[in-house]
Amino acid sequence: MRFTSQTSSDGVTEQLFTLPFTFGEIPGVLWTPDGAAGPRSLILMGHGGGQHKMAPGIVARARRFAVECGFAVVAVDAPAHGDRPRSAEFDRVTAELRTRMQTGQEATPVYAEFHALLAAQSVPEWRAVVDAVQEVDHVGTGRVGYWGLSMGCGLGVPFVAAEPRVRAAVLGLNGAETSAEAAAQITVPVEFLVQWDDEKVPRGASLALFDRFASAEKTLHANPGKHVEVPMFEVDSTLRFFARHLS
Repeated sequence: MRFTSQTSSDGVTEQLFTLPFTFGEIPGVLWTPDGAAGPRSLILMGHGGGQHKMAPGIVARARRFAVECGFAVVAVDAPAHGDRPRSAEFDRVTAELRTRMQTGQEATPVYAEFHALLAAQSVPEWRAVVDAVQEVDHVGTGRVGYWGLSMGCGLGVPFVAAEPRVRAAVLGLNGAETSAEAAAQITVPVEFLVQWDDEKVPRGASLALFDRFASAEKTLHANPGKHVEVPMFEVDSTLRFFARHLS
């Protein structure tokens, strides 16, 4: 793991890094409270489709997690996103997805193919990132949480199912067709977000995914609005959820 830059503002230190891995270098960013020393809980943040590790919503939430809870937070560019190269297979699937959405055709099977394609690469990558970040002195081997909506959920569900270090997860804006089998293996506490008028993910598919989680503690947060209209007050709930399970 190689840090390439470091800046500090408003009580948060931001470090960009690259991590060599099987599929090429993984670009990422680590946020910690200024002056952080010793082990602390770590939040992994998965961005949405077409976004990247420094998407405004990712940065805003990460800074709050660091300042208000003292957590370390890490985000990386998902395969074929941000600073990472795109494959011919990725371009084929995204073109098919775009066509179906523009013509009003059923897009759920293509979303499932899209997430399966990326998850095959992203799950082992996330596990390598946890290994590397927990070796940093001001992060250490504290408890781990995962946050991811939309594509961040589609890739996050198989990762959380495969990674025993994750102790709690905030997920949502995704359906059962993309990750039902993996969801049934998740037993950690889950907070799950649904947009009731989501134009990309059918409401029934979201509710079916929530139903598949095997967690003894799982909470459904449903709000009116479309896919990108998650209310900002849900960030406050996310902070309380992670503080309860990771502090």
